[in-house]
Amino acid sequence: MADAVANTGGREFLVVANTGREIVTTTLDAIARRCAAAGVGLRVVEHDLHSYPHHPDDLRQHLVDPARMRSMGADVEITDGDEESAAGCEVVIVLGGDGTFLRAAELAYPANVPLLGINLGHIGFLAEAEATHVEATIDALIERTYRVEERMTIDITVTRDGEVLGQSWALNEVSVQNASHQGVLGLVTEVDGRPVSAFGADGILVSTPSGSTAYAFSAGGPIMWPDLEAILVVPSNAHALFARPLVTSPRSQVAVEIERGDNEAISICDGRRYIDTPAGSRVEVVRGQTSLNWVRIGSASFTDRLVHKFDLPVTGWRGRQG
Repeated sequence: MADAVANTGGREFLVVANTGREIVTTTLDAIARRCAAAGVGLRVVEHDLHSYPHHPDDLRQHLVDPARMRSMGADVEITDGDEESAAGCEVVIVLGGDGTFLRAAELAYPANVPLLGINLGHIGFLAEAEATHVEATIDALIERTYRVEERMTIDITVTRDGEVLGQSWALNEVSVQNASHQGVLGLVTEVDGRPVSAFGADGILVSTPSGSTAYAFSAGGPIMWPDLEAILVVPSNAHALFARPLVTSPRSQVAVEIERGDNEAISICDGRRYIDTPAGSRVEVVRGQTSLNWVRIGSASFTDRLVHKFDLPVTGWRGRQG
């Protein structure tokens, strides 16, 4: 960690922001003012300045500026987003869309720190709050009037001939894809040690309920309520008569085998962590040993979130009478 001020030893929030936009700067300012007044320290992950050293000048002015935040009285530490960034923090605050949320989950998950998303993107299905309510959201964190729910994860292991090629985890899904994007992958699915179906496809997704509104939904899978515990299997553009989505028990072991002599594949966890999956490999997925802690504020139901985020038509609904 670098560019740090003295730590007061009190409460700290970690902020992960998709910087480079004016709305992020104004939201960070609002958070800095609220936390400064409450004596809560801030750690801010600064990725984009290092990742994009040639930012246009109109974007540079909206990168994280610790001096600006300190001028508001905030106790700010800038961190480069290493594995220890969230250690000791009370909560991880995400400013951005679902991609930024999944990036922040990589920091919150190993530290067992709860995660809260403030949507500054488009749909932002993983976000708990919108930018228009940032002050009330931060006040709830400061006053500890929030609650924490556990979200199911999955653990992924890729093997070949008994040798472990890689292991990872996912909040949303693991996507097994054709690495060359030419032809189709020969796949065999398995549940609890028994084969289910063999087919050719562009790939296959194994998803959690949280991930059912993401890539799996785009591939034709069903939406699952997040308090449901299950594992979802969704083939992607399969060439088969029976290649429908499957919903299995959370206690099931789901496996996908890549046929020998077939195309090379790659297993992508949450769109961020990659495991090479050559022909003849086996991808095993089980319920994660560790859940992700999820901050909830307010009492809006998942149904309301679904209707709002997808702008679903509900005209004509009368509701229960009497």
